[in-house]
Parts: sequence; C-alpha cells; structure tokens
Amino acid sequence: MRHLNFPARMTRFRPLHWTRLAVAAALLLAAGCSRTATVETGNAEGILHLAINDEPQSLDPHLIVALSDFQVVAALFEGLTALDETTSRPVPAAAESWTTSADGLTWTFKLRDGLMWSDGEPITARTFRDSWTRALAPTIASEYAYALFPIKNAARFNAGELPDFVAVGVKAPDDLTLQIELEHPTSFLPSILTLPIAYPVPLHRIRRTGGIIDRANPWARPGTLIGNGPFQLVRWVPDQLLRTERNPHFRDAADVGLNGVVFYPMSNLNSQEAAFRAGQLHLTSDLPPTKITTYRDENSPVLRLDPFLQTMFIRFNTTRPPLTDPRVRRALTLAIDRDTLAARVLTGGQQPASSLTPPNTGGYTAAAHVEFDPAAARALLAEAGFPNGEGFPALEVISRPQATYQQVLEAVQQMWRRELGITVNIALKEQRVWLDDENSLNYDLSNAGWIGDYVDPFTFLSLFLSDSGNNATGWKNAAYDALLEQAARAPTEAARLAAYQEAEALLLAEAPITPLYYNTQAYLIRPEVKGWAPALLGVHRYQGVTLEP
Repeated sequence: MRHLNFPARMTRFRPLHWTRLAVAAALLLAAGCSRTATVETGNAEGILHLAINDEPQSLDPHLIVALSDFQVVAALFEGLTALDETTSRPVPAAAESWTTSADGLTWTFKLRDGLMWSDGEPITARTFRDSWTRALAPTIASEYAYALFPIKNAARFNAGELPDFVAVGVKAPDDLTLQIELEHPTSFLPSILTLPIAYPVPLHRIRRTGGIIDRANPWARPGTLIGNGPFQLVRWVPDQLLRTERNPHFRDAADVGLNGVVFYPMSNLNSQEAAFRAGQLHLTSDLPPTKITTYRDENSPVLRLDPFLQTMFIRFNTTRPPLTDPRVRRALTLAIDRDTLAARVLTGGQQPASSLTPPNTGGYTAAAHVEFDPAAARALLAEAGFPNGEGFPALEVISRPQATYQQVLEAVQQMWRRELGITVNIALKEQRVWLDDENSLNYDLSNAGWIGDYVDPFTFLSLFLSDSGNNATGWKNAAYDALLEQAARAPTEAARLAAYQEAEALLLAEAPITPLYYNTQAYLIRPEVKGWAPALLGVHRYQGVTLEP
C-alpha cells in the first residue's frame, strides 16, 4: 500500500489549509452534539469514531492506493480471503475454503452459500470473475493491477494484448466455485486475494452511473455505492466525515460487534490528538512526534506503539536530469545519516533502513544495504559533474504535511546541504495532488513509503517492476524484471530468496529510491475499544471490534 507517504518543509512551503482544518475540527465537535458527546454517545450506540490521515481519493476498490482509502474500504468490502490482524496470514472470507493442485498452478476457491450485496442482490463466483475483468481492464488503468499478474494471461489482458477475458485464467464453473490458473506457482496467492484489487464490485449498480470500465465512473458514492463488507456507507461529507452503519446482508452480520463506524479525515496530527483528548475520537490514526514522547514518558495506557511492516523512502524521478544519472542518486543516498534520523529525529521506535525490504520479511533479510558515506557521496557527485555541488540545480521534494515527516525531511535537507553543497526545497501537497504528481512523474523527488500488502519480500520488490502501476519513478530495468521472474519460477524457496537478493542489490545500486527508516504505528486508543489487535500490515477488519463502556 502506498498508504503513508509523508512530507517536509523548510526552505519552501506550500500553504497549509489551516482554515479548512479548523472548520473540519469544528464540524467534528459538532458531529457529537457537544464537545464531549461523540465518544460517550458512540459507546452507548455502538458507533466507533476514528481518525484517518487524509480525505479518501476514492472508495472504488480497484482504484485505491492510499492507506486512508484502504481503511474505509475495508469496512465496506471483502474479498475471497482476508488478512488476520494478529498473524498477518490469510483466512477465509467470502470463500469458505480453497485447494491447490499438486503443481501449484490451479487454485479452486469454494464460496460461501448465500452471499449478498448490501442491497440484497446475490454474489456468485461469476461476480468475482466479472469484477476481475474490470480490475484488469486497460481503461481502468488500476495502479494495483500488477498484483493479479500471477494469474495466467492477466498481464497480457491488462496491456491490451488480449481482447477477450476468456483467455485469462479465471473460470466460474458454477455459482460457488472459482478456479484460478496461474502463470507459475505462487504460494502466497491467498494473501494477494486479500487486496482491494481482488474485491468484487457491484457491476449492476456501476452500470447505472456510466461505463463499467470507465475509470471516471462516479459510482463509489452514497446512494450508489454498495458493498459486501460488514458495514455500508450512508453519508460522506468531503473533508469532514464518512459515516457507515451495519450491513444487514453481510455474511456474518450477527457476529459484527459494532453498529457503525465514523471516519474523520484529519491530516493535522495535533488536531487528531486534541480531538481524542476532548472525547471526540476512540482512535487516532497517528500521533505527532512530540506527543509520542509525552505519552510514553507518562506511561499512558492510551498510547500504542505497534509493529508495522513499512519502509519510508524517497522516490527519485529518474526521467528528470540530473536524477537521470545513477551516480547522482547514489550520492544523495550515501549522504543521508539514517542512524541520526532514528536516534535524534524520530520518537516512535523507528529503525534506520538500510534496504527497501524490512528485515525478516517472510524469512528474507537483504544482504545488500546502503550506508552513510559522505566522502563517497561527494566523489560520486563530482564524477557526475558537480564538484562540491557546483552547478547542481535546485531540486524539490514533494510530500504531504505531517509533523514527523516534516522533521525528517528537514533533517535530510540539511544533510544534503552540509555534505554535498546542494539545495533541495520542500513542497507540501494534499494527498490527491501529491498522488497525481507522483503518477504523472510531475516531481523531482517524493517523500514516500510502502506498507507490505502481505508478509513476503515480493510485495516490496514488485513495486519497481517496469509494469508496476505503483512504481512512480520512471525507472525500468529489464535485468531487475528478469530476476523477479526468475524468483517467481524458482524450483525451491532458497532459489526464490536468492533471486530476491540479487534483485534488491540491483535496486539499491541503481537507486531509483533511497530508504530512510522502518516505521512503527503510533496512535491513541480509548480503553473501551476491544478487539483492536496490532496489525502489522496497517489495515483492520472492523467486524471483530466492540465497545465496552
């Protein structure tokens, strides 16, 4: 998930929308009827109130890429499988079971009987097949389509090379059976199918507002958006709140512990913390770094610091000079002191990142690593034609306005100025603008991060495949693609991980990105919230959550 990519400032700022934040905070208070009523009333009514870091860009499962979008969509939809928060392993969801052939190429999923959309219409295996036709359609241009490429001919269909989905390895021989044929054995297929790109979508409703494979179809709004998850969307006031209520047609509705969830987009973390203290939120999504220190020093029971499978990094736009030169990208990489970032800037237990893939991800730890070597950085920059930074153009790093990431980028900015003699300005942008700029390569550098979609190195390394919709660097390398293909077809686990080692070493040498640190999840949670287990991958299933005043 491209969910958490956060920002910075210092030399140059885009103006923050403090007026809008103030209005949103006021509306948040009003939503609870009084300054202290939201949580109190929510406890009595079984309504969970929580903050998310940004206004969702979309609630269309096939289009979302950001964590704030995932957090809402997880309440409204579910796939064949779901991730268990505690174990990060796939568990049955819309499918009650699955089997695989001896050669690992054919998977058969058995759906639960009686599945329905929130409007009461039936869901069958054909619903999933037809939804994946849409998810992989070239005109939808889903950034996450590559996640389904292990399926036979999925990549060719997505590229427009096959006009008919019938050639893709997805078949629905009856209402409760979905068969998937793969290009090569993929042991973590059930984990891939937990992703929103593999969710079913209500095609019968989508047709009412436009074309099924029209990316601009506005179907994912209250009134037309229906889902198959534990909750249904009843209200969406942009930049203020998204209100959901229990879905009576959910497959397990009787065991859902909440009557609804209200999400409040709040990009200002101080506003989140203040709303929590004022009794307006059961949960924050994040926490300002100074507040982490305060709550930790006080040994506060409402502070949570959870493990998180996320790497924060900086993307380089490799199509823009001088970042077209890998020597420049390597120089910028070697001039960052990650130990200092972790020890002096970050406050939530984050660790310096020496690679893209976090250590011990599915039994894999990268052997290749980046380090702090300012002398080597200066030599590379001189070799590239910029001795002591002379003649180096002023660049800009784009990011979203979050306190932790502002401080990190300010520190990195100072390191580059001190060690290399170069200027990198910082521009803060709203999530929607920032995402658009990344996807269109309308940037120099971008402050970014990636949360693993499942616990396997492929979820990190596949980001930078040439055909990955989440690459957003302009970097394409046939040798890198070949190594990941080699890993996919490896006869043994040892051979698969060895190919990943080669791929990561190549990625770090070419440096389309530079890793910064491995993150943690720092947030506040009220004691009446039960069943909120630490989620290594950042997304919770809400049906198991209860409120106990």
